[in-house]
Amino acid sequence: MAGDNTTIARPYAEAVFARAEETATLDKWSEQLEYLAVIVVDPQLAGVIADPLFGRDKLTSLLLEIVGDDLDLEGKNLVKLLIENNRLTVSPDIAEMYEHLKAESQRRMTVHVRSAYVLQPTQINHIADALKARLGREITITSEKDSSLIGGIHIRAGDIVIDGSISGQLQQLANELGI
Repeated sequence: MAGDNTTIARPYAEAVFARAEETATLDKWSEQLEYLAVIVVDPQLAGVIADPLFGRDKLTSLLLEIVGDDLDLEGKNLVKLLIENNRLTVSPDIAEMYEHLKAESQRRMTVHVRSAYVLQPTQINHIADALKARLGREITITSEKDSSLIGGIHIRAGDIVIDGSISGQLQQLANELGI
């Protein structure tokens, strides 16, 4: 189902991104899409959205009343379009894809680092600098402690995985030995 949502959300995210670039409102659209995504997943509102007996006109009025001035005219037009096409539930996917397009255009990347110990700020900076040199992007690091790694670190940067953990090395050795 997530693949279906991605396919459905992609044209909306690309259209919003193109408009945001054209009007130099990338950050504003980030805020609006995030806000819309939060509203749509609210349990009470999700029930109303899924109810086929609740008419589209009523849903449009309700949502526009809820968002008030938090969405500009173009944001409200997006809400109307999503409701009209019965695509409101993919708003979180649209927001996620939009953020990915925005990060790509700004040559930014968020990298997740798991470490057997808590990383110090200087270590995080060294990792970020090394990845920036390798990937040619501005790097933002999120990190977590994972004692199951035994030692070392595990880095996930988009599709790139760098496993420098002891548990990863032991697993690789076991695979090579056929264990």
